[in-house]
Amino acid sequence: MNHAAVSLRQASPAEIPAIRDLAHRIWWAHYPEIIGEEQVRYMLDLNYSVGALERQMAEGQQFWLVETAGAAAGFIAVSSQGPGGYFIHKFYLDNEQRGRGLGASSFQALALRFPDAREIRLTVNRQNFKSINFYFKVGFIIEKCLDIDIGSGFVMNDFQMLWRRPA
Repeated sequence: MNHAAVSLRQASPAEIPAIRDLAHRIWWAHYPEIIGEEQVRYMLDLNYSVGALERQMAEGQQFWLVETAGAAAGFIAVSSQGPGGYFIHKFYLDNEQRGRGLGASSFQALALRFPDAREIRLTVNRQNFKSINFYFKVGFIIEKCLDIDIGSGFVMNDFQMLWRRPA
């Protein structure tokens, strides 16, 4: 597989509209077949409005733009979970970039940004097989199943996955 040249650049609050637009494009291309259009609409409104993204940044999520060939191809949002522990809240790449090694390169770049990270956790929908397989490929394991009520009759049926830095 051809590994894409990638860089991570920390996003500023001024870039929130660009993150919102990327999220909408990526979610509408990827998630309707997994969770349905109603839940996609609900989750985008809940988590990807300008106000929601501003609040997430203010609460300590660091947003990183994934850039390749000089353009944003996705974004990652991470927060600290105490010494050596991090949580990836968002790891999204433009569907047109899939299969080029961009995900693996992005995760490697992220791990370099957080050299103190001993463990990184994330959640992923249990029906999102492509993403689950990607996370396995970069070293995550399934830690547990989660069913999270997000309101309005919607539930996220997720795996919590764990990555440990190799010794």
